[in-house]
Amino acid sequence: GINAEYMGVIKRVPETLSRQILEKMHAVEAQKAFDHIEVAKPNELSEYDCILFGAPTRFGGMPGQMATFLDATGGLWSQGSLVGKLGGVFTSSASQHGGNESTILSFVTYLFHQGMVIAGLPPSYQGQMGIDELNGGSPYGATTIAGGKGERLPSKKELDGAKFQGKHTAQISSRLIR
Repeated sequence: GINAEYMGVIKRVPETLSRQILEKMHAVEAQKAFDHIEVAKPNELSEYDCILFGAPTRFGGMPGQMATFLDATGGLWSQGSLVGKLGGVFTSSASQHGGNESTILSFVTYLFHQGMVIAGLPPSYQGQMGIDELNGGSPYGATTIAGGKGERLPSKKELDGAKFQGKHTAQISSRLIR
């Protein structure tokens, strides 16, 4: 989430897969890389003025871990705790046609149901417009193509797009909370 002073907080959602499954997926080491990041609790979302959600693409949608986390926000929904807050989504996929846009589009339905205002990656970020290199990004939000084994890092254009979306979203949020 981001507060009015553009102070970012990075958290992760709880892992829902067992260690045994993670071992079969060869994902234990990858999980360890995130041990230093605090696990979010659904009720914390109401504390933020703005929330940018990041999730990898899993078969053209958000992964089960994120869906499980969002499913646990029914109490926030029933209280209207996120109504009027600003939200957005960024994602990554294994391939160019791996579902980045469909992931964001399916994700924002949750934000709409919560009554949130949505901010994407506007066309004023020109880095998403070129065809001179493989790059992610769309009006729906910042994206990257990571490769099936995470072998591709985000390009400069993709990182710039993510920063642009973050700044753009924080600026809109600061106007909304005045």
